[in-house]
Amino acid sequence: MAVFIGGAWPYANGSLHLGHIAALLPGDILARYYRLKGEKVLYVSGSDCNGTPISIRANAENVTVKEIADRFHIEFVVSFARLGFTYDIYTRTDGAFHHQIVRQVFLKLVDRGLVFKKETDQTYCEFDERFLPDRFVEGICPHCGSKARGDQCDHCGSLLDPSELINRKCKLCGNEPTTKKTEHFYFKLSDFQQQLSTFVAKAKAEDRWRDNAINQSERYLSEGLHDRAASRDLANGVNIPVLGYEGKKVYVWIEAVTGYYSASREWAALNRTDLDEYWNEEMVSYYVHGKDNIPFHTIIWPAILMGIDQENALPTHVISNEYLTLEKRKLSTSENWAVWVPDMLDRYRPDSLRYFLTANAPENRDADFSWREFIYSHNSELLGAYGNFVNRTLKFIEKSFASVVPQAEISMAMKDLITGLYPIVGEKIEKGHFKEAIDIIFEAIRKANKYFDDEKPWIQIKEEEAACAQTMATCVYLIANFAQLLSPFLPFSSEDVGKMLKIQTFEWQEVTVGSRVLSSVGPLFERIDVGRIEEELERLHSGKLG
Repeated sequence: MAVFIGGAWPYANGSLHLGHIAALLPGDILARYYRLKGEKVLYVSGSDCNGTPISIRANAENVTVKEIADRFHIEFVVSFARLGFTYDIYTRTDGAFHHQIVRQVFLKLVDRGLVFKKETDQTYCEFDERFLPDRFVEGICPHCGSKARGDQCDHCGSLLDPSELINRKCKLCGNEPTTKKTEHFYFKLSDFQQQLSTFVAKAKAEDRWRDNAINQSERYLSEGLHDRAASRDLANGVNIPVLGYEGKKVYVWIEAVTGYYSASREWAALNRTDLDEYWNEEMVSYYVHGKDNIPFHTIIWPAILMGIDQENALPTHVISNEYLTLEKRKLSTSENWAVWVPDMLDRYRPDSLRYFLTANAPENRDADFSWREFIYSHNSELLGAYGNFVNRTLKFIEKSFASVVPQAEISMAMKDLITGLYPIVGEKIEKGHFKEAIDIIFEAIRKANKYFDDEKPWIQIKEEEAACAQTMATCVYLIANFAQLLSPFLPFSSEDVGKMLKIQTFEWQEVTVGSRVLSSVGPLFERIDVGRIEEELERLHSGKLG
C-alpha cells in the first residue's frame, strides 16, 4: 500500500505560530506511523511563495517579493526540522518545477474545455491605479456579518468574490474600490456538481473525513457550485500559458493546491522514481490542514484532479483541525497575539510542544493554548508519568543490577497490555483520532507506574531477587514498547530511550529487549519551573515574542 500525505502550504509572509503547527502536526504523526508499519510513504508540502499575502508584506517593507519569500521559506525549513517533521520533500511554489507543472495542469484543463475566457468586472482601485487581488479587498461578509477578505470569510468559511463584500475597502489605501471590465479565465467548477456530490457522500459514508469537512462541503454543494475565476492580475505567481495572456497569473486557489501534485512529481524526478508507484488506485491519501482551507481540499482540488484524470489521488482522508486559540483569545498576527515557533523552540523541547498540541488538539472543536496548561501538562504527564517511569526503572537497574537488564519472564498482564495497544492506537491514528491515541498510551503508562509501585522492587531486591528481576525485565519491556508507540508523537524522547536501551530501529509491533547493558542513562525530561508561567504571560502581553 502507498500512503500520500499532503500538509497545507504555509504562506511565506511571516513566521509560523502555534496555530500552524496544531494544524500541520498530524501529517508528521501519520508519516512516522506508516513508515513504522513498513508502508511506502510520500509526505509533501512546501512554502506558498506566490500570491497576495507576500506582496502585502513586501510593499510594507519596501523590499522585493523574493526577499520576503526567501526569508520565511528558510525559516520554515529550519522550524520544521527542529520540530522533527519528516517531509519527503518540502519545496516552494516559486520554483521552476512547480511553475512548469501548474502550466501543464492549466493547459490540460483548457484543452478539455474546463477553463474558458470571459469578460468580467474586477475590483479596481482608482487611487492606486491597479486591479486589486481579492485579498487586497476587505469588507463585511454578506453571510455572517464578520470582517472578511475578498476571497473568503474565515469566520463562517464562505468562499467569496470581492463584489459580494459590504463596505468594501482597498487594503492598500483604505479607499472604496470601483470595478472595471477585464478578461479572465474561469474554471467550470459547476460541471463537477454531481461528481463531487457523489464523492462527498462516499467520504461521509466511510467516515474518513472530519465532521467539519463534511458539513462545509455539503453546504457548498447544497448551495450549488459556481464557475470560479482561474486567473488574476497579480504581481507574482505562475504566468498564464496562453498567448496574449502571459501578464496574468494562475489564480492561487488553483495554483497552490496543485502544489501537492507538483511536489510529488518533483520528488519522483529527484529520486528517479515512478510516481505511479504512489499515485495509483490503491493509494491512501491524507490531506492535513486547518478548517479555513477545507473547501480548497474537498471541493476545488478534487475537481481539478477529476479534470486532469487523476481521480486516483482524490482525498481518502481529510484531517481538518479547528482553530487553536491563545489564552482564550483568537490568534492575531497583526496584534502580535501569538506564540511564534522559532522563539518557542529556543526555550522549550520540541516533544513538549508536540505532546501538548496532540493531547489538546483542536480536532473537533477549537482548543486553547495556555502557558499554565502547557507547563503543567509537561510536568505532570511527560515528566511525572512517562519520564518518571523511565528514569526510576533504568536508575534502579543501574544501581541494583550494574546497568544490566535482567533476563526474566515478562509479566503476562503487562504483555497483554502492550500487545493490545498496537492495533488500538494504530486504528486511532489511521482514522485521524490522534488525541485519543496518545491518551490511550498515557493511560497505559499510568498502569505501568502502578505496576512498579505494586511490585515494590526496592523491597524485592532485598527479599526476592528473582521477583525483582522479573519486575525490572517487565518494566524495561514496557519502556521499549512505549518508546515505539510514542515515536510518531514524541520522536526525540523515543530516540533517547532507544539509545539508552540500545534499540537500533523501531517498528509498529511488539518489541522484546532481553538482557543488555544500558547506555548513558539520564533524565528523559526536565521539570519546568512553574514560575515560568507568569514570565511567559508577561512576554505575551508585552509583545516581546521574538
